[in-house]
Amino acid sequence: MEQQPRGKSWIIGPMMVVAIVCGVLIGKGWERTGHATETYEELKTFSEVLNQVQRHYVDETKTKELVQGAIRGMLSTLDPHSAYMTPEMYKEMQVETKGEFGGVGIQIGVKENRLAVIAPIEGTPAQRAGIKAGDFIVKVNEETTKDLTLMDAVQKMRGPKGTKVNLTIQRDGTPDPLQFTLMRDTIKIESVKSKIIDNLGYVRLTQFQEATGRDLAKAIKQFREQKVQGAILDLRNNPGGLLTAAVDVSEQFLPNGKLVVFTKNREGKKDEWLAKSKDQMDELPMIILVNEGSASASEIVAGALQDWGRAVIVGTTSFGKGSVQTILPLGDGSGLRLTTAKYYTPKGRSIQSTGITPDIVVKLPAPAPAKDGKPGEQSPDTKAMKPAQGQGQAKEKDAAPHSNGKAPEDAATKNGAAPQTPPLDSAGDPALEQDAQLQKAVELLKTWKIFKEMKVS
Repeated sequence: MEQQPRGKSWIIGPMMVVAIVCGVLIGKGWERTGHATETYEELKTFSEVLNQVQRHYVDETKTKELVQGAIRGMLSTLDPHSAYMTPEMYKEMQVETKGEFGGVGIQIGVKENRLAVIAPIEGTPAQRAGIKAGDFIVKVNEETTKDLTLMDAVQKMRGPKGTKVNLTIQRDGTPDPLQFTLMRDTIKIESVKSKIIDNLGYVRLTQFQEATGRDLAKAIKQFREQKVQGAILDLRNNPGGLLTAAVDVSEQFLPNGKLVVFTKNREGKKDEWLAKSKDQMDELPMIILVNEGSASASEIVAGALQDWGRAVIVGTTSFGKGSVQTILPLGDGSGLRLTTAKYYTPKGRSIQSTGITPDIVVKLPAPAPAKDGKPGEQSPDTKAMKPAQGQGQAKEKDAAPHSNGKAPEDAATKNGAAPQTPPLDSAGDPALEQDAQLQKAVELLKTWKIFKEMKVS
């Protein structure tokens, strides 16, 4: 879950980057003599190492690259979601929150210290080529992904429009690695998709972006005009996005003044977000669909509406990412993506590493194994998008040990199967006749109406 960039920044020179970052990481350490002394001592060692590398390393080195490498290494010891962004990456991140992406169309994370697919983005080359949630990406263009950070992996899968990227995939149940060739491109993601199903308003959110709340309001207006009898909010395989967007979505289904979410930082400071919308859709019965690919902002929405008894949650246990990443701009145009707090549902539940448990569990059938284990090459005219910058992992509690101190547990072991992408129709929407989770939602809402209209004589 990301907060939007803060307004303040620090003016720093290249050699002061590490010092300033250390100051950020220890909070108010610069105000505490003991902490400051310890920090200066460690920085002295860092300076000595930097000097020795510059003087004696076999090849010529650049100070800026060495310092950036040190920063990446430092942040990688914290958790999979904290990362350093170069000026170019920082600019692209700002564009992404508006819904524009470039790359191959895969949401990626880390599982058991390996690069894993959270979910392919619907309607993209990665999905059409057959890449699935739970796949491990072992190579990018024949280069191993072992020990790559999420940000480095994203960078390797980026490239100019019209160029190809080769991915080697290891999939559970498939003995040999799978080879995929994808074409890079730049497209715009439509975060809100809606339609009417059996007089029920169905809306699917693919990500939480700046315009998501506004676009959702338009869909809700159309539902009212058509006098739908219930609503289905599909958050499956939605990896999250902006915290503010999650609040914008939640408050459209909750009465004014209701708590949507609150966060706590390491010092226990509590920040709350309350519903403030004047035009809520809080009168109709509602179902929310989630699965293992529903993370972060998706879990905020599902948790809030579940806690207030506003919606019934259907599907499988969500991803379990309950941490907040704040974007901190730096003086040279670069930025930090730093985990600064954990968020909690209105009833005080932390879903970090546990996820949102559905009220009604419905699993999708396991997919058929790939024919011959070798999907074909993608058509050159197919468009693609970029992998998200690590908004989660294949399962949050399966992250590298330093993130939570727990031994990894395979998501398939806990939930019976790896996260599955719902069957889609020709328009790229979930196909009702093949989608067991969507079928259950429709069935529940129809039953809801029947019982409501029953009269006892």
